[in-house]
Amino acid sequence: MAGNDLGGLLGGLLGGSAGGSGSGQGGGAGGVLGALLGALMAGKGGAQGGGAPGAGGQGGSNPLGGLLDMLTRSGLADQAQSWIGTGDNKPVSGAQIAGALPDDTLQKVAAEAGVTPDQAADEIARELPRVVDKLSPQGELPGGSLEDLIRAQKL
Repeated sequence: MAGNDLGGLLGGLLGGSAGGSGSGQGGGAGGVLGALLGALMAGKGGAQGGGAPGAGGQGGSNPLGGLLDMLTRSGLADQAQSWIGTGDNKPVSGAQIAGALPDDTLQKVAAEAGVTPDQAADEIARELPRVVDKLSPQGELPGGSLEDLIRAQKL
């Protein structure tokens, strides 16, 4: 589904995602992030106060703005803004990610990626700052569909 497509694109954006935990999924970190963004796209306008202004409401084609709004509302505004800005990326922990995401979303992402919810949160915490940083090279989150943004960044 969309999560698998996004996972492949995100894996390419992250340079093949051959690092860290070596989860057996073909997408690696891209698979977890793809599953997360796919779940957020599918749940657009759902129970979690969805419809974030930065997400560009065209059928949920770019859930990244909504995800960043979710993190901001959870007290991670400094971290999220540092990823978009042009300076150093501030780290975030898996526990912070788990606290910011709706539990059912994290459960769904973990199941789709074939990892535990804690592993999914840790992987999201490790890779999300790099993805947001790469997708916002001018210091602001661009508009358009997430797939188009990722493809535009591939060299």
